[in-house]
Amino acid sequence: MATSREIVLSGATGLVGKRLATSLVADGWGVRALTRRPDKARFAAPIRAVGWDGLRAEASALSWAKSVVHLSGEPIFGGPLTPSQRRRIRSSRVDSTRAIVSQLGALPPAERPGTLLCASAVGYYGSRGDESLDESAEPGEGFLAEVCMDWESAALQARRHGVRVVCVRIALVLAREGGALPRLLVPFRLGLGGPLGTGQQWFPWIHIDDLVGLLRAALEDESWQGVVNAASPQSVRNTDFTRALGDQLGRRTPLRVPAFALRAALGELSGELLGSRRVLPVAALDRGFQFRHESLGEALADLLD
Repeated sequence: MATSREIVLSGATGLVGKRLATSLVADGWGVRALTRRPDKARFAAPIRAVGWDGLRAEASALSWAKSVVHLSGEPIFGGPLTPSQRRRIRSSRVDSTRAIVSQLGALPPAERPGTLLCASAVGYYGSRGDESLDESAEPGEGFLAEVCMDWESAALQARRHGVRVVCVRIALVLAREGGALPRLLVPFRLGLGGPLGTGQQWFPWIHIDDLVGLLRAALEDESWQGVVNAASPQSVRNTDFTRALGDQLGRRTPLRVPAFALRAALGELSGELLGSRRVLPVAALDRGFQFRHESLGEALADLLD
């Protein structure tokens, strides 16, 4: 197996990918960033652009790398779930992962990366009420749960080639520079924030620093195997999240967004906001991972200071 300190990274221009690449480079790692337009890419050294078409990378892209980190995927909230959007969401996750695993298998064993770290999502669990969901929980129902199941199944096929696989089920990522948090700030600062539906649904989240730390731990510690939940140990209900964000901004949150309005606006995707997932990061805690931001109030204070 390859032993260099270089990783292949898809999604390097995304919120999580940028942070992970920066963290790795600061510690002396090299990064090959998969991109559709390597001639137009602007990455600071030692990040090197490598071409791919969203499914298959250049023939030599994976050779001799230490690990492959696959984070890219079509945005879930990129529009209504039309048949074409469903195909894009599925292909960008499942088909791309299958293609990467196929390329890993085609490499001579000496050139083959030893680890595949593949993103997944807590949408795997569907909506489960108050049930505590660790990594052993059964999958839920719905389109996104099915995508996550097939996504992880595709990644785990790399084990046939002697590759260590870690699938990271990522919760709502809180970061100041992107993702959901900046979008929430405008209505909350105007006093228009409020619980979604009943507000009693469990709302898993993770601070960007903890997510990057967890990904680094999964990359560097070979005892990490299989599925890992990337969510704060202190899961909260949506109404608690709303109150905490309002308190941090010094704003009241008296308004409630009716469930029927979300369903009318988002259709099936409304289930991602109204569904309840009490996700617990049991696998990470069992491996000794220490979260820096377990408390939602403290995490928001850190990000909005």
